[in-house]
Amino acid sequence: MQGPNSLDILLSLGGDEAALAAVRALKWAEVAQVTLGGFNLIVSRTGYTGERVAFELFVHPEQAANLFKALVDAGATPCGLAARDSLRTEAGLPLYGHELEGPLKLNPADAGFGAYVKLYKPFFVGKLPFAMHEREREGVVARFRLVNKGARPPHQGDPIVDERGRVVGIVTSCSIDSEGYQLGQAFVRNEYKKEGTQLAVFAGSARAKVKSPAELKLGARATVPEPIVVLSRFPKRGKK
Repeated sequence: MQGPNSLDILLSLGGDEAALAAVRALKWAEVAQVTLGGFNLIVSRTGYTGERVAFELFVHPEQAANLFKALVDAGATPCGLAARDSLRTEAGLPLYGHELEGPLKLNPADAGFGAYVKLYKPFFVGKLPFAMHEREREGVVARFRLVNKGARPPHQGDPIVDERGRVVGIVTSCSIDSEGYQLGQAFVRNEYKKEGTQLAVFAGSARAKVKSPAELKLGARATVPEPIVVLSRFPKRGKK
């Protein structure tokens, strides 16, 4: 349950005053165990969409279908995986195999979430390699947006270049944002991560059979770079 109406829809299932109050009082990342609408739930004030009003619900598998129907009947709109992927990309959240691990072998710090790795702890598996990597890390994941609406969408693996044509980044994810522009994430060299940096992406080149310019004939289509601009690491928004 994600979005500004999710709290009202969730509470509309009904429950005793203590349960309703517990859900209303939840702060970000807090959890409550309550009964709403006859469903025994663990309600977590979390999400993978970037919405600040968001809940994840844990219910017994035998009750899952009935809970889903009850939420839809109460006004919730079902959405698919592609919708979730668009939202998490726009929010700057990582997906395993893209901004985490994947072909580039990215770790949490590469993805911009290094603060979640607590190096002050005396020991954990991978602590030394992580610390060594941090001393030498040359890049980080950044969000970017294509300048032209309707441009060819970039895909994972497409190269990002600077004004001299030097490859300075690799696309990890891309989708269409709420305004209809292609918005994505890419691992870029540290000197290009600043908001407002102007770069370009060879959209679709990772999937295309690219020929040398010398092999192109009259009428052939060549891949040309699309201008992009680097955004803030995460969307700027007020607290809700």
